[in-house]
Amino acid sequence: MKIRKVIFPVGGLGTRFFPITRAIPKEMLGIIDKPLIHYAFEEAISAGLEEFILVTRHGKNSIEDYCDYMFTHSRYFNIRSGSICYIRQNEPKGLGDAVLCAKNLIGDEPFAVMSADDFIFHDKSCIGEMIKHYNGSNMIATMSVAPNEVSKYGILDVKSETDRLVVAKSVDEKPNIKDAKSTYAIVGRYLLSHEIFNILVDLEPGVGNEIQLTDALLKMIPTHGLTGFKFDGQRFDCGSKEGLLTAILHTANSNKELSNVINNFYRKKR
Repeated sequence: MKIRKVIFPVGGLGTRFFPITRAIPKEMLGIIDKPLIHYAFEEAISAGLEEFILVTRHGKNSIEDYCDYMFTHSRYFNIRSGSICYIRQNEPKGLGDAVLCAKNLIGDEPFAVMSADDFIFHDKSCIGEMIKHYNGSNMIATMSVAPNEVSKYGILDVKSETDRLVVAKSVDEKPNIKDAKSTYAIVGRYLLSHEIFNILVDLEPGVGNEIQLTDALLKMIPTHGLTGFKFDGQRFDCGSKEGLLTAILHTANSNKELSNVINNFYRKKR
């Protein structure tokens, strides 16, 4: 079945960016001349996705205003068909809860989930490449992280591996370094069966007292499997100050005019 719908969970508090995120949603923080949510939409549209569901909350109206404008000006988002809608998440209770909020809009179709925080710099759409390799199993984007960083991620216990795909026999949310089964981490791109809602609706809070999507994926492995896709490009965690700054510098350095500005700045500093 074709994947047409994508959920953007944008209801988080952005506490690592306080105080600016008291006024500006972290998804509206900019990389040069576009906010993070814009890049996420570009990736989704490039993949052929058609229906865009933003799970938002109080205080994030600027995301809606921005998207409303972009979708009425074809020079920004040129899509021939499709729709965009917004759902309120009463309070941020974890990624699993954010996904569950969109249950009634997904129906009985497989769907995508994309985190705007995870900025993936590449000329190909990461979610688009995942869709090409999708075989009905729940699929996540994955990359190898440093051993001392495994406690920041959902980590796969690997059953088998090929050039692009990692088949997981288990997954653990933010394990201790000594307990991690591998260094393959889940990155914020997902292709999911609609049946995950049957798990999420009864799921107990996990790590951080939040409804963890990772816990639902674990419960579904016996029936739906879990495959990691090793994507091309460089990923930046723009939910952190370090990640956002690095993404800005990397993007600027890839632009000839802006790279000259950077080079001139450091030349003057010497």
